[in-house]
Amino acid sequence: MENQDKIQTALDNMRLALVIIAAVMLLLAFIGFVLSIFGLQCLVYTLVIVGWILVTGTFILCGVFLLLHNVVADTCVAMDQWVRHPTAHTALDDILPCVDNATAKETLDRTRLVTYQLINLVDTAITTVSNGNFPPQARPLYFNQSGPLMPILCNPFNSDLSDRMCQPGELGLNNATEVWKNYTCQITTPEMCATTGRVTPKFYNQMAAAVNISYGLYRYGPFLADLQDCDFVRSAFTEIHNDHCPGLWKYTLWIYVGLVLVSAAVMLSLVFWVIYARERRHRVYTKDFNAQHPHDVREK
Repeated sequence: MENQDKIQTALDNMRLALVIIAAVMLLLAFIGFVLSIFGLQCLVYTLVIVGWILVTGTFILCGVFLLLHNVVADTCVAMDQWVRHPTAHTALDDILPCVDNATAKETLDRTRLVTYQLINLVDTAITTVSNGNFPPQARPLYFNQSGPLMPILCNPFNSDLSDRMCQPGELGLNNATEVWKNYTCQITTPEMCATTGRVTPKFYNQMAAAVNISYGLYRYGPFLADLQDCDFVRSAFTEIHNDHCPGLWKYTLWIYVGLVLVSAAVMLSLVFWVIYARERRHRVYTKDFNAQHPHDVREK
């Protein structure tokens, strides 16, 4: 919606600029016509010079908007062809190196598998080591862990990589590290808990690293898969083609045609000014000549 508002604002500004340019040039044509009627040739010729400069600038704008119109049309057609025929070779294939759906799905499955295995590894370490009550002879599994049992992570996937619902008491990937801080003990040398806790700081840091990796894969894996098969690009192109391309194509054409018509009208006005000014000057010269040489006129 925000992008659509920006595009609509740009189109409104373009139309406003066209109206202003047309009004200025039509006012210039009217002033030139009035000056021609009153025979103010010096001002007429000055206005002609200014008019030609404006006409030249307007024709340049016509070329710019014609180029913009063609670019918009070609881009919209290319986007539509790419969306409608994703497997065909189109103009956007070299710009958007997308992979096939099977490869994207394989990537997504691999990210799910790594997430599942990492969380399983962390949960196994919690249930067998951190929450285990080993005798001192069982080192390195024993490090004087004590206190309430640590909650395990919620694995979002089953063994077949299908989605799994979290069970009561399981921690989400987004807040597990904060909760586990409460189960971290202070240590002595060697790595032995000197206070109540289920994990040492070193063990906690390793678990937190595994959680961060799992969370990143779980959250951004689908997005990365969409990047590979360009699903998000396809959705964006469809929205642009359906919502913005018709308006851009129509309004750029209107502006181009409007500038051409205004430029042509003012150019013709400039030619008529010069012709009218010369004709008026010729009539004045003839009238003065006849007044000064009436005898020659009668003889003719």
